[in-house]
Amino acid sequence: MRDPQRAMPCLDNLQRPLRDLRISVTDRCNLRCTYCMPGEVFGRDFVFLRHAELLSFEEIVRVAKQSIGLGVRKIRLSGGEPLLRHGIERLVEMLAGLHGDDGKPIELAMTSNGTLLAKKARTLKDAGLKRLNISLDALDENIFRRMSGSNVSPEIVLEGIAAAQSAGLTPVKVNAVVKRGINEGEILPLIRHFRHTGVIMRFIEYMDVGNTNGWRLDDVVTAREILARINQEHPLAPIDLHAQNEVAQRWAFQDGGGEIGVITSVTQTFCHTCSRLRLSTDGKLYTCLFATEGVDLRAFLRAQSGDDAALRQRIAATWHCRTDRYSQLRHEMTEALPGRIEMSYIGG
Repeated sequence: MRDPQRAMPCLDNLQRPLRDLRISVTDRCNLRCTYCMPGEVFGRDFVFLRHAELLSFEEIVRVAKQSIGLGVRKIRLSGGEPLLRHGIERLVEMLAGLHGDDGKPIELAMTSNGTLLAKKARTLKDAGLKRLNISLDALDENIFRRMSGSNVSPEIVLEGIAAAQSAGLTPVKVNAVVKRGINEGEILPLIRHFRHTGVIMRFIEYMDVGNTNGWRLDDVVTAREILARINQEHPLAPIDLHAQNEVAQRWAFQDGGGEIGVITSVTQTFCHTCSRLRLSTDGKLYTCLFATEGVDLRAFLRAQSGDDAALRQRIAATWHCRTDRYSQLRHEMTEALPGRIEMSYIGG
């Protein structure tokens, strides 16, 4: 029989339900994307977390289980680059076996830069991963290397995308952050490449996440501009969202060539439907991508190794107190909040 307490939604201070858990499994990445981990900050001498400071797979699963009991139905693994975490397939397998109170398996997804995916796509699928979001900001080699702060070729990412499709991790979604003066000229080449392939191309407005990416409002290419560029060459029609808490506006090519998405994180905010809780690499809970403080679960997990009821209560209390709506308030602020957590610690 279903526990009636578990069936009740866990609501935050603004009556938003908890539905999604995003888990950063490592703070390390093999790229230095300018909007996330710029090389001038995360250079050769940067000190990353020691292995003992990371949550173990067992600790991650404990948090996931109790979050599911509070209403989580989707789990997304991220980083850093999650495929750099040794044995990540084992964690995928552990999480893929979890079910909600309705008996349905949790939707398990991952966000990756795709550079290691060609060798891992099949094992990830076999372990139980359902979907992948892959970052690809340009097809032009020079622009891609400038955006990624690396010498990596976009062809490596394209090979990873093909491997993901072949393994059945579909539909693959490809995310491009668009920054003015750098890669807005790549919008149409990306569209042309992925039309009629089953891949869903998504464009993200450049966000002021963390404190190191030098964000300026002038660098934002708006969703309206992105859609206008695409619509000139390939007419679009809007598609209804699958769920109220989806972050991407969905558009279909009128000629049947597939669909795209735009994530209007700056110009048309979606804080009012945000249902995401984030678990950082070192075991802190964050209730917003733009948060300045997190709730430490690592110390609690290691001190209270068997008290799952207390763990659930701690997670629920964190969500109940949540009032975050940074993106809605952004334009009312005279300056950005200091001390925001970097995206590489809590994922995108």
